[in-house]
Amino acid sequence: MYSGSGFSDWEIGDITVIKHKDTYHLFHLIIPNHDYIAHAISKDGISWRRVKNAIFVGDPGEWDDDMLWTMHVCEVNGKFEMYYTGLQRRDRGIISRIGLAVSEDLYTWTKVTNQLFPFAPEGKEYETLDYNDRKWLSYRDPFRYEYKDEVYFLICARVNQGPVSRRGCVGLAKLEANEMKHLPPMHFPRMYDDVECPCVFYLKGNYYLIGSIREDIKVRYWFSPDFLGEYHCFHASTLLPQGNYAARIIEEKDGYIVLYNFFYAGQINQLRVLPPPKQLDVDERGRLVLKSYYRWEKMVQREIHQKDFGQIVPLFGNHTAEMLVEENKFTCGSRSGYEIFYFEKPSENFIWEGILKVEGMGKLGLVSDMDKDGNGYFISFDVQNGFVQIRAWGLNPDDNRSNFVYSNIQSNNFAIPTDRTFFFKLIRYGNYIELTLANEVKLTLIDYKYSANGIGLYSSSSLISLKDSVIKVLPKLQSEYASQEESELI
Repeated sequence: MYSGSGFSDWEIGDITVIKHKDTYHLFHLIIPNHDYIAHAISKDGISWRRVKNAIFVGDPGEWDDDMLWTMHVCEVNGKFEMYYTGLQRRDRGIISRIGLAVSEDLYTWTKVTNQLFPFAPEGKEYETLDYNDRKWLSYRDPFRYEYKDEVYFLICARVNQGPVSRRGCVGLAKLEANEMKHLPPMHFPRMYDDVECPCVFYLKGNYYLIGSIREDIKVRYWFSPDFLGEYHCFHASTLLPQGNYAARIIEEKDGYIVLYNFFYAGQINQLRVLPPPKQLDVDERGRLVLKSYYRWEKMVQREIHQKDFGQIVPLFGNHTAEMLVEENKFTCGSRSGYEIFYFEKPSENFIWEGILKVEGMGKLGLVSDMDKDGNGYFISFDVQNGFVQIRAWGLNPDDNRSNFVYSNIQSNNFAIPTDRTFFFKLIRYGNYIELTLANEVKLTLIDYKYSANGIGLYSSSSLISLKDSVIKVLPKLQSEYASQEESELI
């Protein structure tokens, strides 16, 4: 959990992560100034500590003397290269170019200027300053990829024809000897203003291309059996639900492909946070699937099984509600109206998992951070249409005319089992919330509204059962500011 915030609560911008030996290295932009690229390190990929900043804007007159934008850091022949976007004051920052910095150790960086770097778009395929209806150029967010011993760069670019708001593409350049060759777009959806922070990886028979879309603040993906082939999308192309942005992957040596991104907690220019990562896998049809990060299980301190959850209380006193508590099964419901079946969580940070079965009609779901007045987070399951949604719901004491909070924070679709029985896993860690259904992450977000002690189930004219449930206690969240103290990380 990391925000990088100081005076402003939304300083973290686009990211790149690299793992070297046993340490994760995070590099990110500083918003809104864009005047340097920050560097933080971690042992687990979740808790981060800031270290020496990587690079700063250039001195007046240099090609990157205005702003620094998205970067990609990778290891090349035992050393490290950072490809980054720079803007220049002389042209009012409307032209983005791609530059290079190098390092021996990931801590000390030297900028390189030569016949290859920086490079900018050429007019045959992409918008240039002379042919650009938008009046500022997108040629940025580089991602270096090696394919058949050749070096390519994926770029957030725009084609030079078609409707102005739909020209966004994944541009492509190839390093040939001492020349940067501009190739036709790797993918041109003809849908978006930009395809930001593109990256590509190979997994189980396909190449997968991901990009962040400003129109709906989601991360989307496309696939192709060939790196340079046509890229297609499935019926659903969303990889990360709304609020998640600027996703980039790292391929760990043990075979895991790990996905990092930042999250907009609120409006686009409010608090931005780096949540814990997710893993990537594919299903039987080749569709990308989000999995919970493997390190969560390594963090578990103890387990509490269902029979030891403690007293379960019907919170609203609904006279039509009923519940049956057995050693390894809890059945509850209400014939009419709402009821919350509430118990005290054993830890501030936890993983709660189990098997839910819908025994009847009506509405149902999980609750978290619930107080005794019913204020908290409600995770609803629509088992008719395969729709899961989390909302913040409770009292708004500041407005006696609209004295309620009812905010739908995030939603997603899920496959409905024929017997309406499904496995869930809810992670609550600091202000991070993650929900897994049938081993696929469906909700992943940061929210700061509620933090009370109750968790449980809710029912409205439904009958549901919970069995084989366990709560796994996670350690206390380490503050990124407290972690600024000297440690063994360096």
